[in-house]
Amino acid sequence: MRHVRLTVTPVGPESEVPTMYRVLSSAPYLDRVVGLHWNVSGDRLGLMVYAEGDVETFRAELREVAEVLDFEVVSAGEDRTYAYLQNELNEVSSQLFGTFTRGSLLVLPPLNYNGDGSVTLSVFGPIEEIQAAVEEVPSPFEVTIGEVSGMGATPSLAETLLSPRQREAVEVALEVGYYDIPREGDYEAIAAEMGCAPSTAAEHLRKAESKVLRAAFAPRSTKP
Repeated sequence: MRHVRLTVTPVGPESEVPTMYRVLSSAPYLDRVVGLHWNVSGDRLGLMVYAEGDVETFRAELREVAEVLDFEVVSAGEDRTYAYLQNELNEVSSQLFGTFTRGSLLVLPPLNYNGDGSVTLSVFGPIEEIQAAVEEVPSPFEVTIGEVSGMGATPSLAETLLSPRQREAVEVALEVGYYDIPREGDYEAIAAEMGCAPSTAAEHLRKAESKVLRAAFAPRSTKP
């Protein structure tokens, strides 16, 4: 089994790319869009997204897109919103969603709409099924593989790997430049932010790194 991080990019004529896909992935008035939950049933898609940007323009656009059958928008603060969309799928969008939900594959949230027309997503399952899905992506799109790792590196499971103090150590290490090249921060800087001894900060960080690396590079398991 493998966790594969994929980026889907439209390469065909714009007229072949579903309208709602274009809105979410490249609308100039949206600064950030993240797909949180979705469900496909027949030719219907239910999709919940978090969006940042010009919310009123987004709302007006949803009213104009023919494939949007219904929607609800709820404010999450200034220029931020959650939106539930009920979309009608055409042949291309149905094939695109169906490709990555074939067989035993799982598509794991979130979907990151990158603003340049591309979407990045995580897929988990047998590597041969993932490869077959990649090869069957409909022609207006192409797929690039950015990361291949084990189950422990999937978005939902990765969050549970680390203890609160280990996660804090990693977050502080990133903030103080411990992982920068050249390195800016050290264990003393991390410890000062965490309120502990440098040796304790080092231990938290080493344990966190060990867990993440073992999960990401775990050997493929086989059935006995």
